[in-house]
Amino acid sequence: MSNTKSNPAPERERRDEREIRDEQDRENAGELGAAGSQLSTAPSEESAANPPAMGVVGWARWFWRQLTSMRVALLLLFLLSLGAIPGSLIPQNSVDEMKVESFKKAHTTLAPIYEKLQLFDVYSSVWFSAIYILLFISLIGCIVPRTGQFIGQLRGRPPGAPGRLTRLPAYTTWRTEAEPEQVREAALAMMRGRRYRAHIAGNAVAAEKGYLREAGNLIFHIALIVMLVAFAWGQLFKSEGGKLVVEGGGFSNALPMYDDFKSGSLFDNDSLVPFTFELDEFIGTYERSGPQTGTPRTFEAHVTYSEGAYGKPQKSVIKVNEPLDIDGTKVYLNAHGYAPVVSVKDGRGKEVYRDAVPLLPFDNNVTSNGVIKVMDGYRDKNGKKTQLGFQAFFVPTFAGEGKGTMYSQFPAADNPRLALNGYYGSLGVDSGLPQNVYQLDTSKMEQFKDSEGNQLKQRLAVGETMKLPDGAGSITFEGVEEWASFQISEQPASGWALTGAIAAIVGLAGSLFIQRRRIWVRAVRGADGVTVVEMAGLGRSESAKLPEELADLAVTLNDVAPTAPGPDTDPGSEPGSVEESSEEPAEGAEK
Repeated sequence: MSNTKSNPAPERERRDEREIRDEQDRENAGELGAAGSQLSTAPSEESAANPPAMGVVGWARWFWRQLTSMRVALLLLFLLSLGAIPGSLIPQNSVDEMKVESFKKAHTTLAPIYEKLQLFDVYSSVWFSAIYILLFISLIGCIVPRTGQFIGQLRGRPPGAPGRLTRLPAYTTWRTEAEPEQVREAALAMMRGRRYRAHIAGNAVAAEKGYLREAGNLIFHIALIVMLVAFAWGQLFKSEGGKLVVEGGGFSNALPMYDDFKSGSLFDNDSLVPFTFELDEFIGTYERSGPQTGTPRTFEAHVTYSEGAYGKPQKSVIKVNEPLDIDGTKVYLNAHGYAPVVSVKDGRGKEVYRDAVPLLPFDNNVTSNGVIKVMDGYRDKNGKKTQLGFQAFFVPTFAGEGKGTMYSQFPAADNPRLALNGYYGSLGVDSGLPQNVYQLDTSKMEQFKDSEGNQLKQRLAVGETMKLPDGAGSITFEGVEEWASFQISEQPASGWALTGAIAAIVGLAGSLFIQRRRIWVRAVRGADGVTVVEMAGLGRSESAKLPEELADLAVTLNDVAPTAPGPDTDPGSEPGSVEESSEEPAEGAEK
């Protein structure tokens, strides 16, 4: 097979110089430029030499062209990523208002600036919403014309071969004794067998492959729109709340049952999925030896749940990152702790209170604190109604008397202790103002004093009792139960967001790794009666694989149309030799 770049026929050599120059200009302006330009489905832009009139319509057109350009879309996507950074680093009102208030108290200088910039409400801020909407419009404006052009290309046929195939980036030629029609038919069958879209156009076969590149590009952009819509829908219609449940306690999915609840601006409280569940048992195990002593090994909440008002009770186990899914609402296991069971008797010996009181842990060994409030039913020795409050400090594993401070040595309840000090008076709950259940307002209360006039406080083991002075009654540490904290979330369109993310990855991979290319095979009879075969390839982007692919096709076709012996044949050459053109393609052609 010959490596010759071109093999001009004798009649072309007889043309004068002017005719050759006119032909080259015509090819540069028309044939090759059209073949190359059709590889792209990007929206066409007007020539810079003829800009639109910059009136209102002109400026609107310019603004739309800029907004729907890929450059601006990437810039907006980058800005959206940057905008999400403060939403991750700065406490958000939509997540935890208490943390926001704590941040404001700790940063009195930054807090007013952050408020003006809406950094405590990033995802609902004006500037974040503007970036979000502009990106949405940009993607739609980019996709619609590209989709129309791509559909048009799918319905059309690959363009015919340019007049001079030698100007294409990859090219090879040889002479054969096979008939031109036979070569073209063989080339057509070969290209279709390689899954090219091919047809015979004049004296050449035109074939094209790699349409999935542009399809992948469109899928990627459509997937981004799906993700944007899914995220927006999820933010508008989501609901999320928390509930702490002690072993033996339950929860019903109704608004008054939540400890805290947040929802999107378009969420309807009546749309909460009806279900109930009870916490039968919480099981937590920990590493007991080695360098990871105390590390949690098992966190499981065994629950019994039922769907709807008359649903059949079912058993389930909720684990960390393994939520219970009930008709689209997911119940996550968030945290756990201990709830000491205490009983309180009044001055007459009557039991007026018995309950498991959840305490909040503040270290890895579940050292916990909280308060016990006795609001109703208590009377002092004189029969007068009053209220009691106890500050509680709990350790699940006490080191022992004389073995350091009262901090837990291990997360499991191996040797629990409960330290108490008490108050009597008004808890302030009768005012109607909400109170934190884990804090004690002592402004209208007095401390219990011991016989020496000091604050009454005592450390209790399970079964021990602290007697209140002056016949005021007693409080007994009855035992320990465990509690679990659950997050109940309904996030609509999360499945669409996941689908969009997967589709975006698939589309991006296709647009990056699939090459759009065209191959032309021309077979014509030369002046000496021997068929001249020319093969050339043009890719949308430069790739070393295009000459390799053309060489492989040429070797395959050479088996059907073998090289004919003749003066132009290089005996030392091997079939499939392909040279990359040293000439630049005509303006408008894409490599």
